Amino acid sequence: MTFEHIFGTSPLVGATAPGRVNLLGEHTDYNDGFVLPTAIPQCTTVHLGLSLDGQYHFYSEALTQRLDLEKDAPVPPGYAAYLLGCIRVLEQQGHYIPPLNAYVTSSVPIGAGLSSSAALEVAMLRGLRALLGLELDDVQIARLGQRAEIEFAGVRCGIMDQMASSLADTAHMLFLDTRTLERRVLPLVAGTEILVIDSGFPRTLAGSGYNQRRAECEAAARQLGVPALRDITDVKAVEVLSEPLRRRARHVVSENNRVLEVLQDISAEHFGQLMNASHASLRDDYEVSVAALDILVATLQQTPGVFGARLTGAGFGGACVALVVLGQAQSIAHDVLEQYNRLGHVGKLLVPQLT
Repeated sequence: MTFEHIFGTSPLVGATAPGRVNLLGEHTDYNDGFVLPTAIPQCTTVHLGLSLDGQYHFYSEALTQRLDLEKDAPVPPGYAAYLLGCIRVLEQQGHYIPPLNAYVTSSVPIGAGLSSSAALEVAMLRGLRALLGLELDDVQIARLGQRAEIEFAGVRCGIMDQMASSLADTAHMLFLDTRTLERRVLPLVAGTEILVIDSGFPRTLAGSGYNQRRAECEAAARQLGVPALRDITDVKAVEVLSEPLRRRARHVVSENNRVLEVLQDISAEHFGQLMNASHASLRDDYEVSVAALDILVATLQQTPGVFGARLTGAGFGGACVALVVLGQAQSIAHDVLEQYNRLGHVGKLLVPQLT
C-alpha cells in the first residue's frame, strides 16, 4: 500500500529518524545523569501531506492500520499517540498544524528497546518542520519529542532516546549530559563493532515497572537531599537508604560513574568490563532484566570475540548489545543464537543488518 493508495493524494514531504542502541548509561537520563548511545541503521520514515476533509488520517505500514481522527479528537492509544502528541506539543507552542495525512514506515523493531517511539517522534517532528517551515533545531526537536511521549503516550521518559535519534549517527558514540545537554561525539572503540540481538521477549514501557523505577529514584533523591541522583557521586552515600531505594540509587550512581570512565579513552577490554558490570547492576540492583535477557547476555559474555554485553533499553525484555571484535559480529551472532534458540527462544540479529 502506498501513500497515494491509502489517501488518494501524494505526500508533500518525507522525514526519517534512526533508532538507537544505548551502550552505557541505562536509567540514568531521568536522573539528570550521563548516557552513551549510538544510532542504529534501522530508521522510521513519516511522509506527510495535507488532508482535504478537515480530519487527521494516520496509516502505519507495519501494523497495516489506518486511523481517522477529528482535528480536536482525544489522543488514542498506540502509534497514533506519538503522532498526535507531536502535533499537540507544537500547538501548545502556538503553531497552527493543518489537518494532515501521515504515512509511517519503519524498520526499527517495536518492543526491542531500540527507541522505536523516539524515532517515530523525531521523524514526525522533522516532517512537520519541513512541511510548515518551522524554525526548530535538532535539540528542540528532541525536547518536543520527549514532551509528546510524556504528556500524550504516558511514559515519563528521559531525554536520551530523542536526543540520540535527533543527533546521533551510526559511526560514533554520543556522550550526553542529560542535565545540561552538553554532548561530545566520541569514536567507536578502535577494533570493535556493535552487535545487537533481540531476545524475542517483547516489552512495553508504560505497562512495565518503568514509571515505578522513576518514582523510586525521585524518592531516593529526596531522602538524600539532592535534586537528582546525578548529584551523588560516591556509591557509598546511598547505603543510608532503605530497600529497594538503596539498590535503585546504587545502580544509578554506579552507572553514571561507568559512563564517565569512557571519557578516559579506555581499551575495548575495559569497555567490555563496564558493560558486563552494567548488566549485573541492572539485573540485581535495578531489577529490570528477565530470565531470557540474562541467558542471552551470559551466552554473549562467554563467547570468544565478545568484550562485553548487557541488556539495552529500559529492560523488562527487549534486546542485548555487545561490543565485539571488528568483523566478527555476524559469526558471533550465529553461534550465540544457535545456543540461545536451542533453549526454545526466538532471538534474532538486529545489528549489523544482514545484507
